[in-house]
Amino acid sequence: MTHRLRDLGAHTDERTHDPAHGHGHSHGREPWWSLVLHGVSEMFGAHSHDAADQVDEALEADARGRRALWISLLVLALTALLQGVVVTLTGSVALLGDTLHNVADALTAVPLLAAFWLARRPANDRFTYGYGRAEDLAGLFVVAMIAFSSLLAGWEAIDRLVHPRDVAHLWAVAAAGLVGFIGNELVARYRIRVGRQIGSAALVADGLHARTDGFTSLAVVLGAAGVAGGLPWADPVVGLLIAIAILGVLRSALTQVGARLMDAVSPDLVHVARDAVSTVDGVLAVRSLRLRWIGHTLHADGDITVPAELPVSLGHDIAHHAEAHLLEALPRLTTAVIHVSPEGAHPAATHP
Repeated sequence: MTHRLRDLGAHTDERTHDPAHGHGHSHGREPWWSLVLHGVSEMFGAHSHDAADQVDEALEADARGRRALWISLLVLALTALLQGVVVTLTGSVALLGDTLHNVADALTAVPLLAAFWLARRPANDRFTYGYGRAEDLAGLFVVAMIAFSSLLAGWEAIDRLVHPRDVAHLWAVAAAGLVGFIGNELVARYRIRVGRQIGSAALVADGLHARTDGFTSLAVVLGAAGVAGGLPWADPVVGLLIAIAILGVLRSALTQVGARLMDAVSPDLVHVARDAVSTVDGVLAVRSLRLRWIGHTLHADGDITVPAELPVSLGHDIAHHAEAHLLEALPRLTTAVIHVSPEGAHPAATHP
């Protein structure tokens, strides 16, 4: 007997919308100015939504992810614009490279936004699990951009060592590099925090990418200080060291995205889920319990053992209670399939 959990958006329990509360959010159609206000609030540590007034946690996660992308895109676009103005005034090749990095980082939001949009489409006979995996595939693009940033930073550093260039207005170059570092670090912290909260490995990887470009911006500042101190080689040497450091960030991002594509989950989540199901009255054993991330939502399927003499209707009720326990224990869970087996239906395997 198999009992399939309904889509979260169509179910009502103690954690979903209560009409008496009077909170009628429509997260899927928030105006741009609302996204900006919510995003700025979250960027500096505030959270704009209470657990009591969430219409649906899956939609809330999707809205927060899109907010994070739009706000970070805006911040990085402004950062790159300010740096571009300084590049035209100073002729700094290092700052030009940093500006290009920031432009590339801002553009990584585009495939992620497309992935979040795709994930909102309903499942069909071809994509029976929906389109959430597009978010994980977008994470591969982010990983590729981190690798490209490392190669580009290394190439520019070597080129500066071989072909030294004079840089004018070093104070302006340093100030622009500092602006780049601050802008990227704010975006990085914001993306990583929201990505971890909603379970989006791609958004976390994109935050790590922003952090790599922040390191590159900091290298511009250190390089300008070195040149001002009479060390013309300081700028390219620091840039080369930063390019190597970016490889460490690349490894972290690749690990996260790769694990997600391989359906890896934290063992702690599995333990929590198994404990939640095993505490349901009537469950004699949890034969199996599997979890997988698809985008930023969790999916589960399990097999539980119940007394053999139990009527089908009571087995159905136990499965439903098991699902309710899973929902309570795993906030990002959206669907589950619980199979009910009567005791003795699967005897233990004997070994010769």
